[in-house]
Amino acid sequence: MRRLTATPELLDGPLEDAAALRGNLCDLRRVNRYLGGSRLSGRAVDLLLAGERGPHSLLDVGTGAADIPMALLGTAEARGRVLRIVGLDSRPEVLDAARSIDPRMGDLHNLQLGTADGRALPYPDRTFDIVHSSMVLHHLEPRDAVVFLREARRVARRGVVVNDLVRGRLSWLGAWLLTRLATGNRLTRHDGPLSVRRAYTRVEARVLLESAGLSPVGEFIGPFGHRVAFAAVPNPEA
Repeated sequence: MRRLTATPELLDGPLEDAAALRGNLCDLRRVNRYLGGSRLSGRAVDLLLAGERGPHSLLDVGTGAADIPMALLGTAEARGRVLRIVGLDSRPEVLDAARSIDPRMGDLHNLQLGTADGRALPYPDRTFDIVHSSMVLHHLEPRDAVVFLREARRVARRGVVVNDLVRGRLSWLGAWLLTRLATGNRLTRHDGPLSVRRAYTRVEARVLLESAGLSPVGEFIGPFGHRVAFAAVPNPEA
């Protein structure tokens, strides 16, 4: 299946329908929870942290509903690990929707939310132990994807975690069926199958990581092969 380019998702456009946006974020939360997205990120983060208790810091770029940061914080607490997370999204409307879905976010001392473009992160070099992103890479064309990954490498001390869809006919069919059977949200129904068409294959994603000066050290694949999380470390020769 050839990658679809220059076809924006509805989430890339105006976000004036607050109810539809909240519904879409709730759908993505369920996908991350029940189809393994959060677990994949957790496994990749664990690999880079090597079981150490911390304290550690993580920057989540394109945080969306911030459900993966919340899951990572829950796991860290259960394991006695000290973790601080900053979640960024380029759209303030998304963060407003996230806070309305889960008001607990405003009470957590170890989770901070803010707005920024992942291609120009407002932090000095090596500010965070890990830079993480989920469902961001497929929104970017290759040139911007490499810029984004280079910024992630610059800001990370230990490594970068990239969690995203894997392009393929079976993945597209699964996304189309799931969005027809499990939700009536117009954003999810439109963007779900399109996201698969815009996603990279695992081979293509590895090439992007390497082009950005990152060396994959772990590759965690979803239960249906529809999704992958890479753990990558900065290549000192880049």
